[in-house]
Amino acid sequence: MLNRFINFGSRKLPDPEAEEPPAVAVNHASRATAATPPPPAPSPAAAPVSPNIEVLPPFGEVAAGERQALFLRKLQLCAVVFDFSDALSLRCARERETKRRAFQELVDFVQSGSGRLSEQVQEELVRTVAANIFRCLPPAAHENTGGDASADPEEENVFLDPAWPHLQLAYELLLRYVISTDTDTKIAKRFIDHSFVLRLLDLFDSEDPREREYLKTILHRIYGKFLVHRPFIRKAINNVFYGFIFETERHNGIGELLEILGSVINGFTLPMKEEHKLFLVRALIPLHKTKAVSVYHQQLAYCTTQFVEKDYKLADTVIRCLLKYWPVTNCQKEVLFLGELEEMLEATQPVEFQRIMIPLFKRISCCLNSSHFQVAERALYFWNNDHIVTLIAQNRGVILPIIFEALEKNMQSHWNQVINALTANVRKMFEDMDGNLFSECQQQYIEKEANANALKEQREVAWRQLEAVAVAVAAARAAGEKMILVN
Repeated sequence: MLNRFINFGSRKLPDPEAEEPPAVAVNHASRATAATPPPPAPSPAAAPVSPNIEVLPPFGEVAAGERQALFLRKLQLCAVVFDFSDALSLRCARERETKRRAFQELVDFVQSGSGRLSEQVQEELVRTVAANIFRCLPPAAHENTGGDASADPEEENVFLDPAWPHLQLAYELLLRYVISTDTDTKIAKRFIDHSFVLRLLDLFDSEDPREREYLKTILHRIYGKFLVHRPFIRKAINNVFYGFIFETERHNGIGELLEILGSVINGFTLPMKEEHKLFLVRALIPLHKTKAVSVYHQQLAYCTTQFVEKDYKLADTVIRCLLKYWPVTNCQKEVLFLGELEEMLEATQPVEFQRIMIPLFKRISCCLNSSHFQVAERALYFWNNDHIVTLIAQNRGVILPIIFEALEKNMQSHWNQVINALTANVRKMFEDMDGNLFSECQQQYIEKEANANALKEQREVAWRQLEAVAVAVAAARAAGEKMILVN
């Protein structure tokens, strides 16, 4: 029986190094096809499952010189993939448990740092992990039900992969291998290559949040340890964003990828490379326009704010782009955008503020008059921020005339009492800040309202005159037609 298992375990798996490195494009258009040219790992249904998987001894029961060979045998055992979706596979429960225990022993062995793994063992380790995690993802919920692909992802039930008991240990083994101090990057990069990274990125579309969390941690560690892969990983993530923004608008792992990038952006050095600025304008900012932005907005806002904190000169570019994608019919997105704007303004210097204050406060003026009280309330909260109030005070001659009319309309006609109270506080703040300017704006507003009322009266008079003429013409026409009939 042992010879049968050894013969099975010694079968050669496809060598990733022998494959031609693929292009950097990652295609998420179809979840049923592989994203890279190399053939995918065997699917669970097609994987050969030994009816009798032998239980191998623990590492503590063999001599230190034999542990590498035992490690290799356990890896070969764990390369067997079970089909958890098949009800008949319950007959293999004992074999699955044997594999799970072997996987756990491998994880403990790598974590304990019991010794540097040979190159052959490292290659087999990566192959075993690949055989378990690289698979065709199941159809998304909207594909199963025939629902709208643009529906809110938050409304969908969370999918939990039934194969997670083995998947988790495969991810844990990969993580421990990557972060181990005994792992030599010069050797490991032969197995964790560009193709491997691309296939990891493809798995970020998994609906299982536990899997995405592991992928996030592992890819972040790979980025930190394998310096040679950093430009490639950034470019590959860019391509994932491009496909999401311009093609599908459907992806489960955007938030996790943004969390990785948040840490990456935090490590950018100054002066910032042109490549990073283009990434901000072409990938990060357009992510604001998707329907599902609320799902990952917190991570997205952190990334954009990091850019402004790194280089305050980017505030002008970021805020103008944000105003370009401003939601005009979605109040919940407006609240999110206003919160992000406040974070941006906290990192904005006076010179950059002066460049964007006119279009910025025209938009804020519209938000102040929003009939949705949360939008108006969030806009009024800008005056609770000391840094923003300082910037406004320095440029009150330009800002107050822009928003004065919105403040007066809120006081006169807004239905929400909280908005009325907050508006009164802002008006009082401006009045205390510069009484003369406030009086001038008030007088201009009164004159503007008077002129508007006069124009309204003139239009009403003109309409009444037109109605009278129309009635007279109609009466004359009726009288003429009556005379013709009489004659």
